[in-house]
Amino acid sequence: MAESTKLARRPDLFSLAGRTALVTGASSGFGRRFAQVLAGAGAKVGLAARRIDVLRQLEAEIRADGGQAQAFAMDVTDRASVAGAVAETEAALGPVTVLVNNAGIPSGAFFTKTTEEEWRSVMSVNLDGVYRVGQETARRMVANRTGGSIINIASLLGFGVIKGLSTYSTTKAAVISLTRSMALELARDRIRVNALAPGYFATEFNVEYLASEAGRRMMARVPMARAGAVEELDGPLLLLASDAGAFMTGSVVTVDGGHLLAMG
Repeated sequence: MAESTKLARRPDLFSLAGRTALVTGASSGFGRRFAQVLAGAGAKVGLAARRIDVLRQLEAEIRADGGQAQAFAMDVTDRASVAGAVAETEAALGPVTVLVNNAGIPSGAFFTKTTEEEWRSVMSVNLDGVYRVGQETARRMVANRTGGSIINIASLLGFGVIKGLSTYSTTKAAVISLTRSMALELARDRIRVNALAPGYFATEFNVEYLASEAGRRMMARVPMARAGAVEELDGPLLLLASDAGAFMTGSVVTVDGGHLLAMG
């Protein structure tokens, strides 16, 4: 008699119902989209950034769509600000079990023209900020015995380099290394740590560049011959945040249309 087969139906696999998520850099770009996606999956979302007025607008939009969100001022370059914002998030929404470490700033100077001030500024946000928020949140996950998922936002440029972006690339390569170290040390506490490494995506920060001749030449070298749309990060984000990625830690998920393959 033939063995019967059943479809593996898991409609709740990507659900974040009952969980509290914290998104840094939520006032614009990827962070804004990430917050909306996590709220749409059922999470209570803490919105963190320096621009509290912009965050309150996003908070209102998420609530109008039936989601749960609350804005908290956070400067990732300031340890006290980070600790205060994480504490406020937990007091208002419950223990954080999903962290999206997204806050970051660009840098576009050639190496020999990069000033000490620019180097330190970019490092303080893109790398030190990931360390500060990640450490504060991980300590609380350990103390609360909740486990959780930490998602650090890296970049294609953490693997390959482009002229004029040495400082930015350095921070993202370091974020990838930090992600792996965190994953190794925190696994015993049921905390998964992974990274998303986007390629070039159309956002308000790079729309002018992508429309320029240089931008068009770069996109022509991407195997899929275009920049990404921010909604194409929704699936990878939810994979890492939810039980769908329950056995993933120390992974770096590249979402770049094959760009890295063409960089050699």
